[in-house]
Amino acid sequence: MRLIFLGTGGSLPTPKRNVSAIAVHMGSELLLFDCGEGTQRQFMLSSASFMKVTSIFITHLHGDHFLGLPAMIQSMSFSGRTRPLYVHGPEGMEEAMRSMLALGYFKPSFHVMTMEVEEGDEIEFPGFKVMPIEADHTVPAFAYVIQEDPRPGKFNLDKAKGLGLPEGPLFSRLQGGEAVEVGGRTITPDMVLGPKRRGRKVLISGDTRPSKEIIEAGNGADLIVHEATLHSSLGQEAAEYGHSTAAEAAEVAKQAGAKLLCLYHFSNRYDDAQVLLDEARAIFPNTILAEDLSSLQVNPPEEEWNRQAKG
Repeated sequence: MRLIFLGTGGSLPTPKRNVSAIAVHMGSELLLFDCGEGTQRQFMLSSASFMKVTSIFITHLHGDHFLGLPAMIQSMSFSGRTRPLYVHGPEGMEEAMRSMLALGYFKPSFHVMTMEVEEGDEIEFPGFKVMPIEADHTVPAFAYVIQEDPRPGKFNLDKAKGLGLPEGPLFSRLQGGEAVEVGGRTITPDMVLGPKRRGRKVLISGDTRPSKEIIEAGNGADLIVHEATLHSSLGQEAAEYGHSTAAEAAEVAKQAGAKLLCLYHFSNRYDDAQVLLDEARAIFPNTILAEDLSSLQVNPPEEEWNRQAKG
């Protein structure tokens, strides 16, 4: 479970930051949350490939969150993609995709499947699901929760050896939930595994004012990635345009009982976002800043966080 921040700026790009896009590796799936202009090039500078993206989740239909789609889809086509691409988004997503795919003299070499989501939906993937949460913005908008399925309990090596299990592939089969035969005896997973462990949980806010819906959805999250467009000295402007200050993002994480807060979607007035980090940490100390092309490994809940090197 690894996030790659392809774009961390809000509204328009700067020399230091591109606009919103976050890639998320989940097992064999590569998901993309938002796709601002220039996202395809950001992929080329990162450790991930846009060709491996399986599903895209758009938070809302402001240009800095979706205008990279037509260019990236054309690049996928020119690069020989044949498997379908799934694009999810709020009301208006289907019409927007039809318009974008009709631009110029171009027809993709693969199917682009567009789905408009609603709160309460659960988009299922092997081992996890993605759930849209209504955000408080100036247009229809969603945050998204990535919820991993409960994971198998820890493998008890001493118990396994005591049962006569030889080290090797039988261990993996038991960890996968399969019973095995050893010397005419059936060994079941519950005989060598501890209690199931909760799955990891990540919330990506998109553009939003602080809201109780997002606090509730992020309850106990391992990570909340929350927009922090402005400093609290510009709180009135943030509220008017449907955004959060760094202090408000920190309050969301604090009230949700999150383990880690990562700020992103910074106004272009902040060449250095340290002032936003300082403001948030005064309320929620376990806060970091997202930087373009940085990555973040979401370790299992019982392990410590590890911020990775530039992707």
